[in-house]
Amino acid sequence: MTAFDTELLPVTPEALARAGALIRSGELVAFPTETVYGLGADALNADAVKRIFEAKGRPGDNPLIVHISALDQLRPLISVEPSEMARALMDACWPGPMTLIFPKSESVPLAVTAGLDTVAVRFPAHPAARALIDAARRPVAAPSANRSGRPSPTTAAHVLADMDGRIPMILDGGPCAVGLESTVIDMTGDVPRILRPGGITPEMISAVCGAARVDEAVMRPLKEGERPRSPGMKYRHYAPRGSLTVVQGDEAAVIARIKRLYDAAEGTPLILALEGHLPAYGDRRALSLGKDVAGMARALFDALRQADDLGADALFSEAVPADGLGLAVMNRLGRAAAFHIIEA
Repeated sequence: MTAFDTELLPVTPEALARAGALIRSGELVAFPTETVYGLGADALNADAVKRIFEAKGRPGDNPLIVHISALDQLRPLISVEPSEMARALMDACWPGPMTLIFPKSESVPLAVTAGLDTVAVRFPAHPAARALIDAARRPVAAPSANRSGRPSPTTAAHVLADMDGRIPMILDGGPCAVGLESTVIDMTGDVPRILRPGGITPEMISAVCGAARVDEAVMRPLKEGERPRSPGMKYRHYAPRGSLTVVQGDEAAVIARIKRLYDAAEGTPLILALEGHLPAYGDRRALSLGKDVAGMARALFDALRQADDLGADALFSEAVPADGLGLAVMNRLGRAAAFHIIEA
């Protein structure tokens, strides 16, 4: 692929105009959203979309999300009228960290959908993301702006670490507020089916639609031959370079088990823990995952990247209950650990 002198620019009208022109010309631009940084291309240009896969080293069977900046941009991308439930979810949660899956229209290249007959669409809340889509004057296909399999980027510095020389421009909009990718909901059935949990929780979806189903693949690896129907469904994803073990159970038992695992580990171990638990680990090396579940969502990917910078080859992380936002946190931890989750 072409080598670039990657520019890192603050979000200004001038930078947005240049970024929009790059998108229209078939190039890639990394940009901030409220969830994580995205790597954007013209969603209606199959050749441009293929450059996303090349820059990331992303498998071609992993579909992308199409980002829009206004509701009237949805209908040309899908082949059906949105259902009453879908419209209710859009009214309640868009713009925001929610992606909806519909049958796709002919205008969406198969390169975007990884050959599927459905398309995932999101209306982001971040003003810079919407301004870029407006400047490009077309929908923007974008996965997270990291090398495939690496922890998703929540700062422009994370993007630069992975994408320097691989893309022409990164728009720096500061740290991402949510820190985990959007909730992906399949709207092709009678009941909304959550394929990837995120900041819009199952409880929030049920409150709007009366029901929500969490796909069984959210907390397990894909089976042999099973195709990803959503981004983020791959077996090992968001992963640090070292091995990761997630320990769940009673708080005191989890801390005790992690201490034993750390002390028995060879190489360079590291603990990932809620901030209030750090004193319990004494002088063992540990990183904070924030004060609560929301803090953990924001801190997780940065902590996994810090673990790589520290050369950690054995990581031991605390778990949180897999409900509400905790389901999204445990989904990311589970995939980062290749589902090596043990009971304390």
